[in-house]
Amino acid sequence: MPKILANDGIDKAGKKILEAAGIEVETNKIAQEDLKSALNNFDGILVRSATTVRKDLIDACPNLKLIGRAGVGMDNIDVAYARDKGLKVINTPEASSESVAELVFAHFFTMARCLHTANREMPNCDSKEKFNDLKKIYSSGVELKGKTLGIIGFGNIGQAVARMALGLGMHILPFKLRAEDVKIEIDFLKTMTNAKMLLTIKCVPFEQLLAESDFITLHVPFPKGAPAIISKREFDQMKKGVYIVNTARGGAVNETDLLDALHSGKVTAAGLDVFENEPMIREELRLHPRISLSPHIGGSTPEAQERIGIEIAEKIVAHFKN
Repeated sequence: MPKILANDGIDKAGKKILEAAGIEVETNKIAQEDLKSALNNFDGILVRSATTVRKDLIDACPNLKLIGRAGVGMDNIDVAYARDKGLKVINTPEASSESVAELVFAHFFTMARCLHTANREMPNCDSKEKFNDLKKIYSSGVELKGKTLGIIGFGNIGQAVARMALGLGMHILPFKLRAEDVKIEIDFLKTMTNAKMLLTIKCVPFEQLLAESDFITLHVPFPKGAPAIISKREFDQMKKGVYIVNTARGGAVNETDLLDALHSGKVTAAGLDVFENEPMIREELRLHPRISLSPHIGGSTPEAQERIGIEIAEKIVAHFKN
């Protein structure tokens, strides 16, 4: 009977699928430094972002047959090396797309209507004068409808963002490394029936996205230590007053250059769910009045975790059946 270590946990729905297929699941977390000795008792390891699976661990565990990442990015796994060694490496690229896309718009709505700053001010609003002053200040918020959204990266998450944006009446400018057209299916609720439309979305050059977007969001893989995708050069090409959200990876947006762009007014506000030195967030970001913050929770909803657990479990079962 195959034995799997779900070292960063697995949703109960996924665990149930594995156990029904005769696969033993261990969910007691083993410290990273103890994995080399402990992992020889398992046929596979399932991780999220807390556990890393590097070359040294793979070499130390010849019994290992499968590595699973319960999520999208696999930058905590030496994927190519594992596959060269004959290991099966799987992830769940679709399961968390909707939850990440919703968080993107949570940040955009928050920033567009100044809620992140209004929420800091309202607890001290104890007089008619203060109320009226705040009303004047925060009546300057903008609508998303009719604005242009640049989507950097147009995989599953980027396409989920596009569906929501189109439903809000936004124009979209997607950028994909391979400049191909992408077909996306959109469900619209009309009266009591679901009507589906299949749209062909044209991807645009990166420079066009930067120059024409009112709002920008990133959804690309980003290896730790790589040059930032958005830094001073890219900020200089943007419209004055742009809004930007990063739910992809810390470092994809250069934080120092972002702070400069906020100071100059090039960027009106920024929403950050990921950070360069996570979990130690620099003070200038934490305290900045025009930054909306969340603690790396893009795919962290009960619904997404259930979908992730089911998807990864079904892939593990299929592998061991073969």
